[in-house]
Amino acid sequence: MSTADNKPLVGIVMGSSSDWEVMQHAVNMLKDFGVPFEAQVVSAHRMPDEMFAYAESARARGLRAIIAGAGGAAHLPGMIAAKTIVPVLGVPVPSRYLSGKDSLLSIVQMPKGIPVATFAIGEAGAANAALAAVAMLACTDDALAAQLEQFRARQTAAAKASVLPV
Repeated sequence: MSTADNKPLVGIVMGSSSDWEVMQHAVNMLKDFGVPFEAQVVSAHRMPDEMFAYAESARARGLRAIIAGAGGAAHLPGMIAAKTIVPVLGVPVPSRYLSGKDSLLSIVQMPKGIPVATFAIGEAGAANAALAAVAMLACTDDALAAQLEQFRARQTAAAKASVLPV
């Protein structure tokens, strides 16, 4: 999939560079599908003005989805969602003390009217958030839809080929 000048269609933001270990799985999935993206650190607590500017400009810059990963208090996905109508896909990043349960609860408990789609804690959540973004884009892109169908078919074939060591 390409856009004019390969402008990003999906934004990937995280609260700190320590979130990269998890969020790189979203990046890799988007790369696999050829979806143009941007990725950067935008801290809700340490860079609030930049975070608001990022969210407020997202739609005008052509973003169609934002994947936001955060640990601990995990305010980033919700605060981004509060400032844009671009769909926000929240990824809870495992935290040191509560293993990401705190992040999950923070992201999933958005008030009525400001939605954040929330995914599993960690790597699976990051990859699935990217797949959800791909699926959203595929609604209006037949070539991307075909890629997603092929991806699913490969997953099915791999599951059917599984052999248990009994």
